[in-house]
Amino acid sequence: MDVGLFTANNIWMMICTALVFFMHLGFSLLEIGLTRQKNTINILFKNIFIICSGLILYYFIGFNLMYPGSFNGFLGFAGFGLDAPILANGSLDLSYNEGYTYWTDFLFQGMFAATAATIVSGAVAERIKLGQFMLFTVIYIAFIYPIVGSWQWGGGFLSTLGGEGAGFYDFAGSTLVHSVGGWAALMAIYVLGPRIGKFKEDGSPNAIPGHNIPLATAGVLILWLGWFGFNGGSVLSADPATTSIVLVTTCLAGAAGGIGSFILYYFRYKNFDLTMMLNGILGGLVGITAGADLMSPSEAILIGLIAGFVIIFGVALIDRLRLDDPVGAVAVHLICGIWGTLAVGIFGAKAGMTQFLYQLSGVAIIGLFCSLMAFIILTTIKKTSGIRVSTEEEEEGLDIHEHGMYAYADFRMNQHE
Repeated sequence: MDVGLFTANNIWMMICTALVFFMHLGFSLLEIGLTRQKNTINILFKNIFIICSGLILYYFIGFNLMYPGSFNGFLGFAGFGLDAPILANGSLDLSYNEGYTYWTDFLFQGMFAATAATIVSGAVAERIKLGQFMLFTVIYIAFIYPIVGSWQWGGGFLSTLGGEGAGFYDFAGSTLVHSVGGWAALMAIYVLGPRIGKFKEDGSPNAIPGHNIPLATAGVLILWLGWFGFNGGSVLSADPATTSIVLVTTCLAGAAGGIGSFILYYFRYKNFDLTMMLNGILGGLVGITAGADLMSPSEAILIGLIAGFVIIFGVALIDRLRLDDPVGAVAVHLICGIWGTLAVGIFGAKAGMTQFLYQLSGVAIIGLFCSLMAFIILTTIKKTSGIRVSTEEEEEGLDIHEHGMYAYADFRMNQHE
């Protein structure tokens, strides 16, 4: 083993792990910025809980469930726990992987697991009971996400559709992370129903503005930065050629998504909407994630541009269906995740009808499983303990009712003086 190369690869993977962790700050700022002041503490609490619980659950259950190796465990899945490859003398066995250590692998993948649940948090903001959300998160992170991940990244059946070297392809998780969270978000907003005042009597949507757009903008820029770790780390080494092209395609797709969304929104509504441009950037980043290592820069721009268009139509579709998604999570993570996954069969090194059908099959199988499991979990919680806060709690805000505090205490006190 080239120790110098191994060290360089491992350091790069640890840097990417830190960048993906930093994305949780971006998600937090985006969600609180696009929602109302009275629910800020509640949203922040959910995001912090997701990180803490997600890592612990991935340690005890998710990692081995997702990457079973030679032991296929109980009910066709891996056993529980984390059995680190430590030699008899107590030193770490570096034969685990040529690119990074066992521990680095665990931590990097654990960050992805937490991200999938964070997607749901924004969609259900301002009306879900905190305890019930936490229960759903625990079940979804512990079991649903790693089971789906094992089908592809763990060497499962999706990775070998059509035989060895063929099959479904998802480089960094347009479907395996973003759509997994997106399907759950869609089921959650369906089960929960819209916020009070979101729709008028005739069914048309009523805008409920977020309380801090500068924070939302900062959140998107942090997420964009974090995506360098999200996609760059998915190379699973510091290989100069692959890492460089992945970072270029990722960045260009995000930029094109922002341009595409603001242009289409302006032509449709004659308005320069910053929030749509922000979601367009995220849509472009989600869209390129499935094939960031396969695309040329020009193809990445085209994928991102189309993702920006998809955001506008996706948000309009959600409103037309009378579903309430305060941060646009379903349009960004689910619809653009589907687009990005299918784009692997349209553009890039794997383009072709056969690959497109593999991609379509993967989207359909994962979509059916995730939506069904999320719906069962959510409806069970709803029927047994209720899932939505009372009208009084929703109108007065979850911060004071669930947490007994305000996010901006001095500001609130000055308001009442």
